Amino acid sequence: MNTNNEHKILVVDDDRSIREILANHLIERGYKVTEAEDGVQAIKILQSESFDVIISDLKMPRVNGIEVLKFAKENYPDTEVIMMTGYGEMQVAIDAMKMKAYDFLLKPFSFEEICIRVEHAIEKRKLEIDNKAMRLQLKGFRSKDQIIGKSKALIEILELAKRVAVTSSNVLITGESGTGKELMAYYIHNNSMRKEKPFVAINCASIPHNLMESELFGHEKGAYTDAYQLKQGLVEIAKNGSLFLDGIGDVNIAIQPKLLRFIETGEFRRIGGTHNFYVDVRIIAATNKNLKEEVINGNFREDLFYRLDVVSINMPPLRNRKEDIPLLVDYFIQKKISKGQKKTFSDSAMNFLMDYDWPGNIRELEHVVESALIFSKSDIIHPSDIPIKKEQPIKPILSNILYSYNKTDLSLEEMEKIHITEILKKFNWNQTQAAKALKISPKTLYTKIRRYNISKE
Repeated sequence: MNTNNEHKILVVDDDRSIREILANHLIERGYKVTEAEDGVQAIKILQSESFDVIISDLKMPRVNGIEVLKFAKENYPDTEVIMMTGYGEMQVAIDAMKMKAYDFLLKPFSFEEICIRVEHAIEKRKLEIDNKAMRLQLKGFRSKDQIIGKSKALIEILELAKRVAVTSSNVLITGESGTGKELMAYYIHNNSMRKEKPFVAINCASIPHNLMESELFGHEKGAYTDAYQLKQGLVEIAKNGSLFLDGIGDVNIAIQPKLLRFIETGEFRRIGGTHNFYVDVRIIAATNKNLKEEVINGNFREDLFYRLDVVSINMPPLRNRKEDIPLLVDYFIQKKISKGQKKTFSDSAMNFLMDYDWPGNIRELEHVVESALIFSKSDIIHPSDIPIKKEQPIKPILSNILYSYNKTDLSLEEMEKIHITEILKKFNWNQTQAAKALKISPKTLYTKIRRYNISKE
């Protein structure tokens, strides 16, 4: 099956006969070909469209091939440029190579030869883009990691993810920290038609607000202080693939309109640039925040929320899929130990893990397993080897609270007020921890504190 139709070629030559013959040969090979009659038209086309390979004549009136090469490399560093030249222009051709032209061909040449050069140029471009994407991917994602488990909660989520993967819809993955949201994003990408294209991940929470736009959309050389060279943004690197926006709830409100426009149109503009670029990218976003509440509080745009929340996948916390813990433990053991080593958790140690609620979810479990492997002195890991201090049950429970207050005829609201007050005391008035213990949102807790006029006094 010919897959060349995925690749776009721009042919630039003021000689109509050469241009058309070359274009026809490339079309016959299955390439998508655009023609430009001179350098002026070529630059105009490049202002709104990118190509995998540009084949340009060197000597042209008004704007020559060197100018076309320069413009292409400034705006599309990954695009490969092949120059066509005569014997009398060898020095200029060498100069073009110094400016990162992929190759040059001496006229007259065979069209078979130039088709071979185009094929090699495309292979080189793909390798460089894949390597760039892989470097970015490896910063926050380990491609060998898997989604482990057989619990009903997990199986249902995976079935939904597979159905979603074959579509082009944007996906919003929600869930507590450590539940495997990034792994799920990659699972969706790897089960999609884009799996051979880049998967680029960015942790929005880790990027300073003033650098976020540059990270996403790139910048032109000299756009601001320290912008010493052109920088491609992640949306450009993720072309035809998937862009994973982890921590989307932490994106500053000022950058959200630009992100929204990109999601709606596929168009973006580098900082300091004057031209719009278009890329086809699937957006997969993730957050541990309640974005609906963030919208209500004015921290997140409602229109952006609905653009992202086309399909929602909620990752279950580990406490709701405890039957997966033994499988996960076995996986982490094999992942962490050296070849030839044998380590296992005793029944009592495994029961210890099963009884724990795992507030840090799978990420916490992985760290605990790794620590236990390090500190255990035998091949059998015991509860004493596990670096977990289980929290004592929240006390007093409601019956004890009522007993301490010597009241048994309170209204439901009065009992709730007393219970909330005692839990707040338990956690030294830390509302976030108290809300988690009460299994309500911090906003709901805040509302109840105001409603019941609860204070430290």
